Amino acid sequence: MPVELYNDGKHVCVAFYDLVDEERDHAVQCNQFLIANSKHGALIDPGGNMTYNDLLMAMQKYVPSRGLDFILASHADPDILASLNKWMVASHCKVLISKLWTRFVPHFTSGKDYSDRIAGIPDTGMIIPVGDCQLKAVPAHFLHSEGNFQFYDPISKILFSGDLGASLVDHDVAALPVTDFDRHVDSMIGFHRRYMISNKVCRLWARMVRGLDIEMIVPQHGARFEGKAMCNQFINWIDGLQCGVDLVDESLYTVP
Repeated sequence: MPVELYNDGKHVCVAFYDLVDEERDHAVQCNQFLIANSKHGALIDPGGNMTYNDLLMAMQKYVPSRGLDFILASHADPDILASLNKWMVASHCKVLISKLWTRFVPHFTSGKDYSDRIAGIPDTGMIIPVGDCQLKAVPAHFLHSEGNFQFYDPISKILFSGDLGASLVDHDVAALPVTDFDRHVDSMIGFHRRYMISNKVCRLWARMVRGLDIEMIVPQHGARFEGKAMCNQFINWIDGLQCGVDLVDESLYTVP
């Protein structure tokens, strides 16, 4: 069931939390997102083949396939982009992804030359026009991918944060906003300690996003953070997080 994160009658942000059934599909829960404005649309991290059919049908309520201008990929993992070939056939969309990953993207397609529809986002980010909205590709390198972007919608004031903020929960829990941050940390901490690169990068990200007007932070896995207070609580947590190379020692580098 789609969840409308924002809808003012013209501009809509929709999240899809239940297109992957963890028990049925034996796959990690993941979220897909649609931003629609003036009959134009962008899909953020549309996912793999198991999400494609349901996502294609559900998005028609908000924007037809021919109105899909962009697929926005935070990075190049299969749960982000494995369905790409089907989207390239079903629409005329362009794919925007870090410039580090543009030459890897064709591995998700059938072999047809789609190079004119794959564009690299520079390391510093860019503005992405979707109808009357100017989305921002926000740098989030090494959180967790080398070339990594989040997407900020200035109309809804939503930051789509990719794997940052991810929590490992069932899809029925993922559809609900976080209400108890301290308790929610238990579902985030293991993932973040392993997948995020270092506290230095976390601090740089936190300092950057404090300059944005954020009402909601919505990760690609798990539950979202709603309201400035909850978003700030998450940002402060990331600011102080020890992770990745901060925690590495010789126990991870032993020959079996």
